[in-house]
Amino acid sequence: MKTHSICSYTVLAFLLLLTACAGAATESLPGTFDGDLAYAHVLAQCDLGYRPTGSEAGWATGDYIIEQLEAHGWEVETQVFTYRDTPVRNVIGRLGEGPVIILGAHYDTRRSADAEDPSVPVMGANDGASGVAVLLELARSLDPAALDHQVWLAFFDAEDNGRLDGWEWCVGSSYMAAHLDVTPEAVIVADMIGDADQQLYMDGNSHPALREHLWDIGATLGYTDTYIPEVGWTMYDDHIPFAQRGIPAVDIIDFAYPYWHTTQDTPDKVSPDSLERVGRVLEQFLEQGAEW
Repeated sequence: MKTHSICSYTVLAFLLLLTACAGAATESLPGTFDGDLAYAHVLAQCDLGYRPTGSEAGWATGDYIIEQLEAHGWEVETQVFTYRDTPVRNVIGRLGEGPVIILGAHYDTRRSADAEDPSVPVMGANDGASGVAVLLELARSLDPAALDHQVWLAFFDAEDNGRLDGWEWCVGSSYMAAHLDVTPEAVIVADMIGDADQQLYMDGNSHPALREHLWDIGATLGYTDTYIPEVGWTMYDDHIPFAQRGIPAVDIIDFAYPYWHTTQDTPDKVSPDSLERVGRVLEQFLEQGAEW
């Protein structure tokens, strides 16, 4: 992280301590989604270094996700497979009973800062770590007693190296969608949602009714400045493999992010408030019955 000094690591240590203390104090009991605790997960991922699929740091990120899920009482499954001679691992945490709803995010980072220097990888504080951070904080904050669905927190590997050496986009989510043994009622993907200048326009490839319901929740929570009820882009993202199977799927994404696929996608560009707005909308959606 070339723009970060020892001071940033001091902040990292403090926030990780805060996370550990919160977990110890609550014994994994649920609570309201906390953006600062989510941000600690962003820092923890970036502290592992660049995390492209198949790298040591990428595998360590998967281990970190598994540890966090298990610490909060989630049942964990992994999907391990090989793509272009590269090991890939999806991680799924399950909680609750009833029809399935999947919340997803990718945890790999791009191995090429395309427009700057293709030999330099991307830190992926927003493009990767922010969505994972929201899901991991939801693993702590969701109240099992308030859920009438089984929730899957799905962490996709191998999303972000599309167009490099013949790689496709969304490899991990495509594998998961093709190997479902149940049909989820909905899939919601959180990708690049931590930008301090958050602008969450709607995605044109998302399920209209579910998309509008989520943005209505955002308005109810007072987030009208950031949940903008207009289609701003049409994305091919981790929601598409599920949508292609007829599953209602939504991509929550802030694609107006100037540091996308650059070396400047670092933790200082991510805001705890932005993470909290997305987390609380998803928390409200799930704990109020997930109907739309």
